[in-house]
Amino acid sequence: MFRRVLIANRGEVAARVARTCRRLGIETVAVVTSVDQGLSWLKAVDKVVCIGGPRSYLDASAILDVAHAEGVSAIHPGWGFLAENATFAARCEAIGVTFVGPRPALLRSMGDKVTARRTMKSLGVDVIPGSEGVLADCHEAQALAEEIGFPVLLKAVSGGGGRGMRRVYSAEEVAPAFEEASAEALSAFGDGSMYMEKLIERGRHVEFQVLGDRTGRVVVLGDRECSLQRRHQKLVEESPSPAVDDSTRFGISERIASALSILRYESAGTVEMLRDSAGELYFMEMNTRLQVEHTVTELCCELDLVEWQLRIAANQSLPKSLPEPQGHAVEVRINAEDPKAGFAPSPGTLEVFELPKGEGVRVDTHLSAGDVVTPQYDSLLCKVLAHGQDRAEALDRLANALSSFQVEGLHTTLELHRTILSDPGFRAGEYDTGTVESRIVAEVQ
Repeated sequence: MFRRVLIANRGEVAARVARTCRRLGIETVAVVTSVDQGLSWLKAVDKVVCIGGPRSYLDASAILDVAHAEGVSAIHPGWGFLAENATFAARCEAIGVTFVGPRPALLRSMGDKVTARRTMKSLGVDVIPGSEGVLADCHEAQALAEEIGFPVLLKAVSGGGGRGMRRVYSAEEVAPAFEEASAEALSAFGDGSMYMEKLIERGRHVEFQVLGDRTGRVVVLGDRECSLQRRHQKLVEESPSPAVDDSTRFGISERIASALSILRYESAGTVEMLRDSAGELYFMEMNTRLQVEHTVTELCCELDLVEWQLRIAANQSLPKSLPEPQGHAVEVRINAEDPKAGFAPSPGTLEVFELPKGEGVRVDTHLSAGDVVTPQYDSLLCKVLAHGQDRAEALDRLANALSSFQVEGLHTTLELHRTILSDPGFRAGEYDTGTVESRIVAEVQ
């Protein structure tokens, strides 16, 4: 196992990685920007090094300089920022530092959404009908859209979080949507390349958690549903999905494990799929990193995915058997946003931050009362989860937890989640990717 690990991230995921490292006896070095200095979570790491201004978490050279100076054995990239950057992973290797994640070649092949679609299709996993490669221009996009049939979805090859994505319902919309999405993707990701998929409206977003080791063994640790979203940002996650039956779950898991074993996938990863109204599941993309919602899988499987990321990166093999998912877990993300003001960010000082407790309840956060939530980064305050023997028990435990959660000093999405948990449709497991914006948001505005 590693002696010292550098955490190349911030906030909740950095605190999450630090907790596991401390439990394993691994020293930690955290890089921070001038904006993040002084936050309470930094007490959980052994050394803190400031690397510059607000955008410095993307400064690979500065991070690698710290890694060299501090003599770290490995770098954990968390999620976002450099977590799926193949060039950064290769630079880590070049200086003899282990990148905690897949090899650079895997990051390139699965991080490119067009290549990932083509690869998974060749390995027997169904993909959403769409373009076979990158679209040359808006004219090719229009011709393909008319061939596939409207509506379609234009997506950035290097996109994520809804950026570089546009829904298109008619031929007249194709050209402006293509140019807008491409420009947005170029600005956000440095790559304006676009591809197209048939738009599955009001589908259900179901994803499968995987772990692979360097022997080529891949296991699937159940599924999660992440359909409750606003503008492609996930709000609620649960495991297992109430929309997927056991037979389908088993079949898809077998196909995913087989395909990723052929690719010799390593580390944690998530295969994201979309379920249509007929119950068919189609591959969308693969995230070659830890997901924000990995915690619901941890509750159901009683394991630590960060620990296994570290063990796999240190050339340890997966055990012959891993725990089967048990019971049901639900997670909500509490953000510093004001739903009554169009979900505008709500930076400020956490004057009161009293976290809930209870049987089966888990809270992951990097903040404490007195911490300042700044406007420069994402607005996630914490994740609140509950586990139960079944879905009803998990939902009841989570609702009770949220009723005792106290936050003062800024606006949050806490009331939104209380509304979601009391919604009859959600309680019945009847929801999709359009539910929040079509019904729930109106109740809290």
